[in-house]
Amino acid sequence: MRARRRLLLKLLLLTPRPLVWRFARTYIAGESLDDAVTTVRRLNGEGCRATVDVLGEEVTRLDEVQAFVDAYKATIDRLVSEGLDANVSLKPTALGLRIDAAHAFEAHAEILAHARRHGMFVRMDMEDSSVTQATLDLYHRLREAGFDNVGVVLQAYLRRTLDDARRLAAEGASVRLCKGIYVEPRELAYQDFDLVRASFVDALEVLLRAERGYCGIATHDEYLVFHGRRLVRELGLGDDRYEFQMLLGVDAQLRRLLVGEGHKLRVYVPYGRSWFGYSIRRLLENPRMAAHVARNVLGFGPGRE
Repeated sequence: MRARRRLLLKLLLLTPRPLVWRFARTYIAGESLDDAVTTVRRLNGEGCRATVDVLGEEVTRLDEVQAFVDAYKATIDRLVSEGLDANVSLKPTALGLRIDAAHAFEAHAEILAHARRHGMFVRMDMEDSSVTQATLDLYHRLREAGFDNVGVVLQAYLRRTLDDARRLAAEGASVRLCKGIYVEPRELAYQDFDLVRASFVDALEVLLRAERGYCGIATHDEYLVFHGRRLVRELGLGDDRYEFQMLLGVDAQLRRLLVGEGHKLRVYVPYGRSWFGYSIRRLLENPRMAAHVARNVLGFGPGRE
């Protein structure tokens, strides 16, 4: 399965950007902050909260970091001025994590301090396994510096995640739990679909059974949604301990069902001009669509699925 995904990734990277954009526009608010605000306002009208991400990652120079810091501060100001129910999510590598951990700390701290003045929470996204530990270390350093408005993400397909979940649960952390989408080697990540699901449920139970903390149950897999609802019900948890989370453009019907049941639900709303890499990962998560796009790259025509 991993070899197939790698081949598909190579094909997708050859895909003309206009063709990818035809797919991406379902999952991305647009290129501008105005686009993001319009999308968040619509979601709020549907009873959903939002977390807004300024697309971009893997900066190669530290002088690129400040542009992301400024973009996030502008995003925070706009969300607050519009009275929208939303927070923001950060990509640590867009803020210099791979280049200089100290600089990345200062960049995160600047955004967190700005958000805190508005009473806003900030989520640190999790990227590929090469920065998992560095991201968790940065999260802990920020907490130690007094920032209580920050949370982190765990990816269920990583073999280390159950141990990470236990440590974060004991600390009362705010954790978003997702399956994970980056292509990882077998020694680091489960490759089997059912094993990833099992790992998700194990980690979710640890997080929800904690004496304190908060869990974002981030999945479109209704099997996992079922277990999330089951655990919340069995543990008698109030909505101060959890919420469901989904990506923009994915399974709006399930989203409506959860909201209709009275669960809090937050939608991930990315925007910005650096949409290509994010879109490729969404394509890899949707093999049928990715195969269709790849066939167009190879000139095979519509084909059969």
